[in-house]
Amino acid sequence: MTIRHATADDGKPVVQLIIRAIQDIALQLTGETTEKEAAERLLEFYRTEGTRFSFRHILVKEADGQVAGMILCYHGKDAADLDKPILERLKRKLGNPDAALDVETDPDEFYIDSFAVFAPYSGRGYGTELIQAAERWAVRLGHSKIALNVDYANEKAHALYRRLGYVQDKDVTINAHPFRHMIKLL
Repeated sequence: MTIRHATADDGKPVVQLIIRAIQDIALQLTGETTEKEAAERLLEFYRTEGTRFSFRHILVKEADGQVAGMILCYHGKDAADLDKPILERLKRKLGNPDAALDVETDPDEFYIDSFAVFAPYSGRGYGTELIQAAERWAVRLGHSKIALNVDYANEKAHALYRRLGYVQDKDVTINAHPFRHMIKLL
């Protein structure tokens, strides 16, 4: 059991986990109407460097020889550039040149965009291991603050983040849902 950087070959399970983590936001970001279509678009983004969903921004937790969980992170100052190809595709897909994406992160933080663990592996501490690996990754890159957003309806995740030292500093709205924006100084 190990945590490692994702590879292009990890695409299908990682995309399943991304959808598990972001749920309806996957439809918003891709402009698709079904989870299957959204997964196909996210897989394209996963294989494309220079997008927020690129495998270059993902760590995976392996167990039993397969991907058990993932965490997707990037620096907030890079968010607009990483979202540019996603936004351009969304504008074309919707036929709306004014389409926009919600701002999820601040420019001074290493941002945990999403993370999830497959259900058979939950309760084993893999989520905590992934978050701690993301924190170490941020420190190696020279960052002193890490952040994430948690849906107000997700009390279990909120409790985990508080236990790991994250504190809420503001509210954000993503896809018309309220989220707690939480930070931790590293």
